[in-house]
Amino acid sequence: MSASLRAVPLFAELSDFDLDLLRRRSEVVSLKAGELLFAEGAPGERAFVIRSGEIEIVKRTGDREVLLAVRKPGEVIGEMALLQDAPRSATATARTDAELLAIPKAEIDVLMDSSISAVRAMFKVLLERWQATQSLLTQSERMAQLGTLTAGLAHELNNPAAAVNRAAGQLGESVAELAAAERKLAASVGDADREAIEELRSRLGQVERSGDSMDALDRSDREVEVEDALADAGIDDAWRLAPAIVDAGLADVVGDVVETAGERSAELLEVLRAGHDVASLLHEVEEGTRRLSTIVRALKSYSYLDQGPVQEVDLQTGLDDTLLILKSKLSDIEVEREYAADLPRIQGYGGELNQVWTNLLDNAADAIHEAERADGRIVIRAFPEGELVVVEVEDNGPGIGPQAIHRVFDSFFTTKPPGSGTGLGLNISYSIVVNKHRGDITVDSEPGRTVFRVELPRTVPV
Repeated sequence: MSASLRAVPLFAELSDFDLDLLRRRSEVVSLKAGELLFAEGAPGERAFVIRSGEIEIVKRTGDREVLLAVRKPGEVIGEMALLQDAPRSATATARTDAELLAIPKAEIDVLMDSSISAVRAMFKVLLERWQATQSLLTQSERMAQLGTLTAGLAHELNNPAAAVNRAAGQLGESVAELAAAERKLAASVGDADREAIEELRSRLGQVERSGDSMDALDRSDREVEVEDALADAGIDDAWRLAPAIVDAGLADVVGDVVETAGERSAELLEVLRAGHDVASLLHEVEEGTRRLSTIVRALKSYSYLDQGPVQEVDLQTGLDDTLLILKSKLSDIEVEREYAADLPRIQGYGGELNQVWTNLLDNAADAIHEAERADGRIVIRAFPEGELVVVEVEDNGPGIGPQAIHRVFDSFFTTKPPGSGTGLGLNISYSIVVNKHRGDITVDSEPGRTVFRVELPRTVPV
């Protein structure tokens, strides 16, 4: 066993005595294929040297699993949690039957204190793994964010698309009903009355109708009034026409119709009702397509398509576009916008700044939802401050504890439950703000109030 340990770079330069001592204080662990070695979020108490077999390292983000690596004989695993004194950042499972040597944390600490070669080897291993893991999880984080945006957009696009589809499906039937009603009216009206009826129809077409704004009691009262008025005019189908006339918002014009059309009032009212249905459906199509166009325009603005890497950035538009794209996730949260009237544009990377706003707002929403607050509230502020422009995102979630707040921008650190995040969202945001824009991002938190503050120069330094 000592020979196999010496083949591990971490222990290669240990004395025979130290190597034998390490072996005697370690424990052999055997795993069957598929058996769990340790789970993400579990405390780190031992490191492992793989003697035979293969171990999968997997990290869960949301409902997806990211395969970080497959470790083979001679490799050390589980050491990062020990050195950082942090919970396991990923899950390790035997891909095949495997045998490992478990080394207690105390022995790793002694090794790091006594062996420069072990420290050097450990640093090399950690650096390589950190770079590889960050690359994989950064891509995963972007895919997760893309999934969040896609889900939000799908939800936002579905409503107007469904409205357009429904209205278009009903429009053919309504147009046919209008044509039939027009033919029936034309067949029953003489030349002497036609001009007066056409003039009345033209005038009634300009009337603002409000049938949809009535409550149930008012609607019932208006239906009775219309039915009585039609019955007094000798119209047999008064009971059938009254609800449709009220729905179309034509209750107030029944008197004019009866006075002008007389016995032909039923036919004229049917034409007016059918015409109102067609106009309403066309309005639904128009509103639905306008809404779809607004969302597509916001998405193009959000991603800064067809623009160079550095653009003139309107922060208010970027924040509003982000809110629109995240609307479904924020639907049960009150959002307040406090934008300064003199908010200037800045030179920067617009698409990447929108990624920052997405991360901050997404995290704020998650904090509120995890706290199950019925009065969830997010406040977004944007204002100039000297040569800087400041954006603040405040939420009334549970806050960030003092033991965690100084690490929120660290790679792989997250306050979310295991499997709920990669721990890279804020790290990516920090890199965009600080490294790319030469700005600053800070956080201030207490129970019930967390504020992320982003300071950006008006021009990206060259």
